[in-house]
Amino acid sequence: MEAVMEGKSQDLERRSHLLRRIRELTRSIVVDLSSGRIPQIWINRFRNYCGNGDGNCFCSYDLACGKELLTLRRPCQVHRIDALLKVLAIVQQLLQENRHGSKRDIYYMHPSFFQEQSTVDRAINDICIILECSRHNLNVVSVAKG
Repeated sequence: MEAVMEGKSQDLERRSHLLRRIRELTRSIVVDLSSGRIPQIWINRFRNYCGNGDGNCFCSYDLACGKELLTLRRPCQVHRIDALLKVLAIVQQLLQENRHGSKRDIYYMHPSFFQEQSTVDRAINDICIILECSRHNLNVVSVAKG
């Protein structure tokens, strides 16, 4: 019983930490915009990405092989940043409500916006890297095809 309570406590602490990181990221973007600055999001690049659904993040075991700058100055990145923020809002809601959702569920919330499943996949990978966590920690689960 004590182990179960400890697990729930750790889960609540993890979710609280991630929610705090999400607020910090969105606050920094809002502050930049309200100050007339164009937000910049730096993302580490890795050879391996969070491919393990059981919560182990391969990114943390691999050295970054560079950084990528996302900015609204580049028209080709505007939709990517918009998708990242839309998925981040969905993830925030999943964490707040302690619910789980699949990448496919997220895609079907706004299929005309995302246009392709790969847009959601990339946004989730970006969020995992920015927040230094696995997809599992975001309460985003995999779903079998078919």
